[in-house]
Amino acid sequence: MADTDAVILVGGLGTRLRPLTLSAPKPMLPTAGVPFLTHLVTRLRAAGITHIVLGTSYRAEVFEAHFGDGTDFGVELEYVVEAEALGTGGGIRNVADTLRGDTVLVFNGDNLIGVDLVEFVESHRRRDADLTLCLTRVPDARAFGCVPTDPDGRVTAFLEKDPNPITDQISAGLYAFRRSVIDTIPSGRPVSVERETFPGLLESGAKVYGFVHSGYWRDFGTPADFVEGSADLVRGIAPSPAVDQPGESLVLPGAVVDATAWLTGGTTVGRDAQVAAGARIEGSVLFDGARIAAGAVVRRSVIGAGASVGEDALIEDTVIGDRARIGARVELRAGARVWPDATLADGAIRFSSDL
Repeated sequence: MADTDAVILVGGLGTRLRPLTLSAPKPMLPTAGVPFLTHLVTRLRAAGITHIVLGTSYRAEVFEAHFGDGTDFGVELEYVVEAEALGTGGGIRNVADTLRGDTVLVFNGDNLIGVDLVEFVESHRRRDADLTLCLTRVPDARAFGCVPTDPDGRVTAFLEKDPNPITDQISAGLYAFRRSVIDTIPSGRPVSVERETFPGLLESGAKVYGFVHSGYWRDFGTPADFVEGSADLVRGIAPSPAVDQPGESLVLPGAVVDATAWLTGGTTVGRDAQVAAGARIEGSVLFDGARIAAGAVVRRSVIGAGASVGEDALIEDTVIGDRARIGARVELRAGARVWPDATLADGAIRFSSDL
């Protein structure tokens, strides 16, 4: 695996996760105690892949400030910044000059996948494939493009979203490329791998295979997926070498949790956060410095850095931005989003709204 390059595409704006992504790119959001990208970097290192290239754009400086050259993580990191959005295919082509080996793994930087990376690469090489896609099966494929394969695992088509999909197989956002294939992607302009690169390879007769993965997979694109994914990492349901001791909760250094408070469901309590007496935090993420007052209940939600939740408040399926102030007995439910520095008076009730 030492001669395998890894490319992680982390240039997206993360608009579906706002307001959380106003302060940091999506792959850098705290997830089970560390930036989300850390889980992927440590999995690559554990698989023996040490040369990693980050394709960045939005807030590119944040990545290098945290990861540096990769030495502290046991890898070698390089950064390539997109001056303009190039799409997935264009982003892959944009890093071509940094690649060294003949096998290149490409990851979407907002997916968490538990596939055995060594097995995936070995399958790609054994078949002498030009491209191998990691595929996952979903209960309802109507919201995704489908990737059917023949009995030998060869991809037969790339299908757009369809109300009656012919297969439950979809792309998991992980690809193994033969290095020479990347050089055929047009440079200097936006390119979609799904609409241009992959169909073009099929039309040319290239050897394109699917590797079906039946284990853990999650796209971290929405607040609900972000919260559930973080909880899965804390509990050990999703694999990550960055989580030392899986359990029902993770309390980071400096946090203060009252002995009568409840932390369940894979909750993370950030550094210097406070959880007061009788509060109940279920399957949620409290960023650094968050404050939860006595008797408050927080379920499946994100409480931003330095934000506070008042006494006896009820927060469910909600995102609260950094430094926001939520009064006592407030109820926020069903997809409510509170923007940074906002204030909500005592006793207010909101459902599925921006504040």
